[in-house]
Amino acid sequence: MHRFYLANIFVSQNKIIINEKDAIHHIKNVLRLKEKDRICIFDGKGAEYIGSMGSLSAQNMFIAIEEKLTAKDFDVNITVACAIPKRAKMDDIVDKLTQLGVDRIIPLDTERVVIKLDKQKKISRQLRWNKIALSASQQSQRSTIPVIEPIKDIKEVLSRFQGYDLKLIPTLIDERKSLKEIVETSKPKNILVLIGPEGDFTEEEVGMAKKAGFIPVTLGNLVLRVETAAVAVASFIVISLRK
Repeated sequence: MHRFYLANIFVSQNKIIINEKDAIHHIKNVLRLKEKDRICIFDGKGAEYIGSMGSLSAQNMFIAIEEKLTAKDFDVNITVACAIPKRAKMDDIVDKLTQLGVDRIIPLDTERVVIKLDKQKKISRQLRWNKIALSASQQSQRSTIPVIEPIKDIKEVLSRFQGYDLKLIPTLIDERKSLKEIVETSKPKNILVLIGPEGDFTEEEVGMAKKAGFIPVTLGNLVLRVETAAVAVASFIVISLRK
């Protein structure tokens, strides 16, 4: 059964009415659905319906609702601010974090980030990452789509994102605590994790993070690539706290 994203779901008399040309084209000509075919429609904010195709025309179509699915609410909200790695690896990070159920992803610019983008490229990258997040949400059958923030400087993240009861910074610098110990002994509702670039955060950045309430943690004896660290931390938090 196909899953289809529709930003605005209009429900009338137990039917979903669709009159957006692009959506109609995709359902008819790309997915090639016909009357009585079953489809799942979700809006990325938690609303999700299963139904069967009714009439299909070039102007409008409807889906007869058979079941409304209840989105699973998690007790823990996870945000990952990840330094932008070389090449197209940020694409993979967005894809994997979406599949793991991360709620918000912040592409991060730090002193040692090699990739420096102008304003237009930052906009185009964010658009691409949003498309990747949508595709990964459809594939993993999650009913919500993570928020992909515009690229932000680490100082902006440290100053603006204050509403978290657990803030972590994996690093190779300074005295650090065990990620396992911190996560399993605390009962956070909102977690923010900073993932550093190749070469780690600078001592100044770690110092600023500590002043902002971040706890330095270790991921073990091995030095991980950016994309590996992001997925490893998110996976551990999901498995530990979303049971």
